[in-house]
Amino acid sequence: MSRNITVALAGNPNVGKSTIFNALTGMKQHTGNWAGKTVENAKGYTKSQKFHYTFVDIPGTYSLLAHSPEEEVARDYLCLEHPDIVVVVCDATCIERNLNLVLQTMEICKNVVVCVNLLDQARKKKIIVDLKALQKMLKVPVIGTVGHNKKSILKLLNTLDKVAENPKKDYLKINYPFPLENAVNNLAKEIEHNLVKDANPRWVALKLLETNPQHQINTLLKPQFLETQTLPTCDFDLHTLVTTSIISKAEKIAKYCVKTLQKRHNLDRKLDNILTSKTFGIPVMLLFLGLIFWITISGANYPSQLLSQFFSYLETKLTALFLYLQAPDWLHNCLINGVWRTLSWVVSVMLPPMAIFFPLFTLLEDLGYLPRIAFNLDRPFKKCNACGKQALTMCMGFGCNAVGVTGCRIIDSKRERLLAILTNNLVPCNGRFPTILTLISMFLVFGTASDLLSALLLTTVILLGISATFIVTKLLSTTVLKGEQSSYTLELPPYRKPQFTKVIIRSVFDRTLFVLGRSIAVAAPVGLIIWCMANIYIGESSLLHQAAEILDPFARLLGLDGVILLAFILGSPANEIVLPIIIMGYMNTGKLVETGSLSSLRELLIANGWTANTAISVILFSLFHWPCATTIMTIKKETGSIKWTALSVILPTILSISVCILFNFIVNLI
Repeated sequence: MSRNITVALAGNPNVGKSTIFNALTGMKQHTGNWAGKTVENAKGYTKSQKFHYTFVDIPGTYSLLAHSPEEEVARDYLCLEHPDIVVVVCDATCIERNLNLVLQTMEICKNVVVCVNLLDQARKKKIIVDLKALQKMLKVPVIGTVGHNKKSILKLLNTLDKVAENPKKDYLKINYPFPLENAVNNLAKEIEHNLVKDANPRWVALKLLETNPQHQINTLLKPQFLETQTLPTCDFDLHTLVTTSIISKAEKIAKYCVKTLQKRHNLDRKLDNILTSKTFGIPVMLLFLGLIFWITISGANYPSQLLSQFFSYLETKLTALFLYLQAPDWLHNCLINGVWRTLSWVVSVMLPPMAIFFPLFTLLEDLGYLPRIAFNLDRPFKKCNACGKQALTMCMGFGCNAVGVTGCRIIDSKRERLLAILTNNLVPCNGRFPTILTLISMFLVFGTASDLLSALLLTTVILLGISATFIVTKLLSTTVLKGEQSSYTLELPPYRKPQFTKVIIRSVFDRTLFVLGRSIAVAAPVGLIIWCMANIYIGESSLLHQAAEILDPFARLLGLDGVILLAFILGSPANEIVLPIIIMGYMNTGKLVETGSLSSLRELLIANGWTANTAISVILFSLFHWPCATTIMTIKKETGSIKWTALSVILPTILSISVCILFNFIVNLI
């Protein structure tokens, strides 16, 4: 056991590679980043009866013809680091697609083991993989596994022992069409004795024939050879010939080794024919969106009321404590009437809809529907010269724009990632929903008591934000962010029964409480600032009132007033407190208050000059205005640039002002 064997675990995304890695290594793992890349790596350790093993979990990739940082890491590790053994994990339910990576890996590495995982899922789908036939055709060990089954993991470890004891000395040879095959053979003979490392001369020759090789292939050749030789170039489409050759061989192997016992009802395909079709894909997506909003609206009202009553009860107890301690009035007022009431409003208004929205959103993700949304929106984003993955980050923004900005990491191209980051704020986050929904309920559907109508109007507002996302993305991609549109692989995973318990726990702790905690952290200090502005007087009016008067002339151009515009400015740390600031400004109470009901709040707003047009202007401004402080900080962290962070604030600000001025201009004409 003195010898240490390095084993690389490769595979497509979603094939259970991480499950096998965890089963092999247990808790003996550590993670970090690959050198020069913000791509996570993981190493783990275990031992068998014969060897110590170091397992390296390389990023999931569909191909070694790198198009993304993850694919570059996987390719460079296999090509340049030369692990002792490479285990390629495959999904038994879609062997043909997985064989593309298997064949590319076998062309580079000597000792390859093919691990056919998810055999239990294949049996459910009536798919039989002939492992012996597959091993015969590939000429490498083939092991069938179920990731969570200890026996199959032990079988894999025993196979690794055998391969480590008796390493292969030959290579898999893929026969390419004549012009490419001839060029590869001739160049391979020239470089065979000039390799620095133990690399496959055919593969090195193939890479050298590329017009612009994007890897460190020269490090595999002796410097004197590179200095004295002029490498040939090919006058044919090398990439196409290589790709088609690998795909055709994978298809041939899969046809021979994979069988379906009986014709079965392919529910996945039938669902995709509806959910991703040109006719029904978008309407069904909008139906799901409206349904989620309706459930969120219907379910959040009562819990919000209970939380508000609970915090009011706690406020009375805290006030009694201050009296008992004989604390000064100014301390009680700034902490209770300022900070406490701000936090109470944020939690009672924000927590219930998030606690409903995030689990529903996560259920769609777990079900496998979110990639279908990205597929449906891929064409519109392509027309904007952007990446279809932006649809996924846009969906994340509905819950929290800061989360959506962080989610933009899934986009490989820096230019397209910036497009997604700069436009993520154009869909309303969970903090803006309460204001928009309250105004819809009071001024657009008041008296109908229809949650369904409110959900439909809210969906219309969302569609307006999505349309603005397309328009602004197109504008940016033709001006400050010009560039070539990148290609990417989007896998449509099989539909799975959601794991309700795990989904709820994950959405509550990873999303709801995380976003709520971050909002509370920025809302507490602003509560103190608001209280100070409302209670510090210059002459006969407070700072809050004077600031509103200064802003009033400009705000009138937008269909707002000074109090409303000031509320949006002061509410920048947390959008949830915009409405209570407006109420405080109108009531001149010097503290955040709740009006008790929508009816009394509507009467207060109407008494201060509000109309349906005012409500629509506020909705439009809320939809498009600058990001909250948390999102701005996240953008700065993700981009590392003050310039792009400033643009992320300036762009929606100009858009919100322009839209409101245009709307009021049209209203005045009519």
